[in-house]
Amino acid sequence: MSLKTYAICLYIVFVYWISSHIPHMHALFFPTLGAFSLLFISRPYVQREFGKIALGAVVASLVGSLFVYFSSGVLSLLLTLLLVIWLINVFKWNAPPILAVSLIPFFTHPPLLWIIPVSVCGALLGLLLTLSAAAFLEQKFGAVLPLFKRTVKAESDRAL
Repeated sequence: MSLKTYAICLYIVFVYWISSHIPHMHALFFPTLGAFSLLFISRPYVQREFGKIALGAVVASLVGSLFVYFSSGVLSLLLTLLLVIWLINVFKWNAPPILAVSLIPFFTHPPLLWIIPVSVCGALLGLLLTLSAAAFLEQKFGAVLPLFKRTVKAESDRAL
């Protein structure tokens, strides 16, 4: 496995620990964080593209939060889905977890409008920083550290 895989796993565990031990940081951990992690390590590392996807996720979580803030009914769920799918198509955010992030406010019902978008932004910024650091370390020390070399290349390891 690559260093990025280990780094992301440790990052997700760290975020989970923070969210479970610090009451006001509960929204920092969300299941879609794992989907974003896998998406980011399964693609070639392009910081600009990943930043665009992270921005799309923050915008989608804001859209979902706004609709839940005004009404948490079926109509606002439908409008959220339609608007976020439209945004994904218009801005070519080729990342299905963006739609999933827009739905987080519908099952968490945050007390404040800004909690979910700020949490998504913080978690994804941390993920991008972790990936950047891992990519840098792999580039500098990848040949020296045999633990992080991929010795067997199987079809199932494509995401790694």
